[in-house]
Amino acid sequence: MASRSLAATLALAFGGITLVVFGAVGSMLYYALDRQIKKEDDLDTVLISRHVRRLADELDSTASVREHAERLTSQVLGHRELSLHVVDSAGEVLVDHNAETLGTASPLPASMPDVPDDARITEQSIVEWHAPAGRPMHGIASQLRLRDGSTVTAIVSRDMTDRWQLLDHYRERLYAFGLGGMLVALGLGWMLSREALRPVRDIAASAATITVEKLDTRIDVENVPTELSALTQSLNAMLDRLHRGFERISQYTADLAHDMRTPLGNLRGSAEVALARERTVEEYQAVLASNLEECERLSRMIESVLFLARAEHPQFVTQLRELDAVEELTRIAQYFEGVADDGGIRLSVKGDASVKLRADVELMRRAINNLLANALRYTPPGKEIALEAARAEDGTRIVVANEGAPIDPALLERIFDRFYRADPARKSEPSSVGSAGLGLAIVRTIMELHGGTARAESDAAGTRFILTFPEGTATR
Repeated sequence: MASRSLAATLALAFGGITLVVFGAVGSMLYYALDRQIKKEDDLDTVLISRHVRRLADELDSTASVREHAERLTSQVLGHRELSLHVVDSAGEVLVDHNAETLGTASPLPASMPDVPDDARITEQSIVEWHAPAGRPMHGIASQLRLRDGSTVTAIVSRDMTDRWQLLDHYRERLYAFGLGGMLVALGLGWMLSREALRPVRDIAASAATITVEKLDTRIDVENVPTELSALTQSLNAMLDRLHRGFERISQYTADLAHDMRTPLGNLRGSAEVALARERTVEEYQAVLASNLEECERLSRMIESVLFLARAEHPQFVTQLRELDAVEELTRIAQYFEGVADDGGIRLSVKGDASVKLRADVELMRRAINNLLANALRYTPPGKEIALEAARAEDGTRIVVANEGAPIDPALLERIFDRFYRADPARKSEPSSVGSAGLGLAIVRTIMELHGGTARAESDAAGTRFILTFPEGTATR
C-alpha cells in the first residue's frame, strides 16, 4: 500500500474547505443579488403600470389614448429595456413603444392574465416569459377602464437580458475566484503543513540516530509543540524501557555466563586432576560424585532460566484455584522438616485456618519453596523459621521469616534481581547449599503472574519475605 503524505492531505483538505466555503458564500451572494435585482426591476414595472392606469383614468376613449400616447409612453422613455403596448378589446394596437423592437408585442404568453381594472397591481402580477428572439421578459398585462366605459389592455414589459448577463458575469467571477482561492489555499496549506510538520521530521531524525550502542540518547522535548509533547514523552519512556531491558539482558547474559563458568570450570578441573595420574576406584567415584553435583547445579540453573523465559511470555497460562493457605504452608514445612532438623533449625506454621486464596498451586509452592530454601541457607543453628498466612487490607499475605544476620536495607530490592547475591563470597558456595542467584527472581516473577507483590524486610530481629496476593485472587 502506497504511503500517503500528511502535508499533501492537509493541503488538499485546506483547498477543499476553501472551495466549499467560497462556493457556499458565492452561491448565497449570487442568489441574494438575483433576488434583489428582480425585486427592484419588478417593483419598477409595477409602479409604471400603476402610473399608466392613473393616466388612463383621465382619458375619455380609445381615440384619446392614441391622442395622448406620448403621455403614456413617457413612463418608459429613456429605458431601452422597457416597453409599453396598449391594445383595445378588438386587439387593435393603440400605443406601441419599443414593443416591436424587443419583440414583445406578440405573441404574449397564453397563461399571462390581465389584471382587472378594479384590482390592485402588485408584484405578484408579474409574469415571466421569453420573447420570440429568446429574450427573457418580465411584464404585467393590466386592464384600463376609460371614461366612456370601454377597456383597453396595457402591457408593461422589461427585457431582463442585461440582468442575466450581469448575473452570468458575476457567476463566472465567483467560479474564477473560487478556483483561484482553492489553488492559493492548496499552496499555502502545503507550505504551512510542511512547516507545521517540521517537529515531526525532527523527531524522526532524532529517532534515526538511536542505535543499540546509543540507547541512552533521548529526543529533545524543549522545542516540541504541545500537541507532540505526549508523543515525544511516550517515545522517550519507550526508549527508557528498552534501555533498561537491554541493560538487564546484557547483565543477565554476563551473569549467566559467569555462573555457568563456575560449575563448568569445576567439572573440567576435577576431570583434569583425576586424569593427571592413576587414581583408586574410590577417588574416581569421588570425582564422579562431585561432577554429578555440578551437573545437577547446571541443570537447576538451566531449568530456572527456562522458567523465567517462559513466564515472561504473554501466553504463559496460570491455573488458579482456591487453596487453604495454612494447609499448603504446613505441607511445605513438612517437606523441609528433615533438612531443617539436620541444620538444627525449627520450623513453625502460623495463621488463621479460614484464610484461603486463589493461586496456581504449583507456582505458589515453588515460590514458597524458594523462600524457605533461602531461609534455611542463612539461618543459624538453633534458630527458628516461621511461615505465616494472614489477611491484610491489600489482600492475603504469606510471610516467611527467619532469624539471622540482617540484610543491608539498600540491598532489599536488589536481592530480587537475577543472579544477584548480597554476599559475593557466596558465589563459590558448594552446589549442595549454593544458589544460582535465581531463586528470589523466580519468586517475584511468580507473584507478578498472580498480580501480587514480593518484598523483603530485614532488621536486627531477622529477615521477613512477604508475598501479597491481591483481593482479585484472594477469598475468605
